[in-house]
Amino acid sequence: MTDTTVKLSSAAIRRRMLAEFWYHFRQNRGAVAGLAVFICLVIMAVFAPLIAPHNPAAQFRDALLVPPVWQEGGRAEFLLGTDAVGRDMLSRLIFGAQYSLFIGVVVVSIALSGGIVIGLVAGFFGGWVDAVIMRVMDVILAFPSLLLALVLVAVLGPGLTNAMIAIAIVYQPHFARLTRAAVMGEKRREYVTAAQVAGAGNMRLMFRTILPNCLAPLIVQATLSFSSAVLDAAALGFLGMGAQPPASEWGTMLAEAREFILRAWWVVTFPGLAILVSVLAINLMGDGLRDALDPKLKKS
Repeated sequence: MTDTTVKLSSAAIRRRMLAEFWYHFRQNRGAVAGLAVFICLVIMAVFAPLIAPHNPAAQFRDALLVPPVWQEGGRAEFLLGTDAVGRDMLSRLIFGAQYSLFIGVVVVSIALSGGIVIGLVAGFFGGWVDAVIMRVMDVILAFPSLLLALVLVAVLGPGLTNAMIAIAIVYQPHFARLTRAAVMGEKRREYVTAAQVAGAGNMRLMFRTILPNCLAPLIVQATLSFSSAVLDAAALGFLGMGAQPPASEWGTMLAEAREFILRAWWVVTFPGLAILVSVLAINLMGDGLRDALDPKLKKS
């Protein structure tokens, strides 16, 4: 068999696997709807400077707390109204999508990378190494996630960067335990024994042989952690420990608007709906990924 034939067969296998994945994924209509909303969120974040009608930090002093356009007193140039200092709500919501995606990507990347390394070491070597690592992870998991993140941010100092680091530390044990469980189930398989007999070292066994076969549950966990990171970052922003004003992060927008909740409902409602819709969409997409990637959950 020539190299060209091998490459063609490998490409055909990948296309077949992708087609099978999409077939099982699309059976979950909620997951498809979540994917559509998530794609819209990504497009909105990437093209925010082109989509937003105004600069999110621009203050229109003649338009303080203007209601949405469909309400009496609304103005056409401010479709969703303005906040207490005259900033366009729609523009701030659109630019807020950038913060949400950035927070999710950074938090998941840090937590996933650290959790994979920790879980691989614990699951592969076992013994006292596994016991020590898992007890540390258990201590972290013993604290409520938001409370622990709040304590870490208080130690590191308020700010978006420190909030993302704190949330990533809190989420790391979930990835570590999941990786450890998958590694312990894979390391006794025949293909790992064959690689050991062939002379593969520990690093190659962990990262090239075992890890690729443990990725399916990690992808699902990463998707669900993405939505949780957005929610926790919004909570920290609301408490004044995350993104700081005048950032258009949705949690920070809620914190700035809470004193106007009775006389200007839109300044609180729209950021809250943005958080709700984005988190719900990502969770639905995560459920679809779980159904499509887990053989036990695939529909016959």
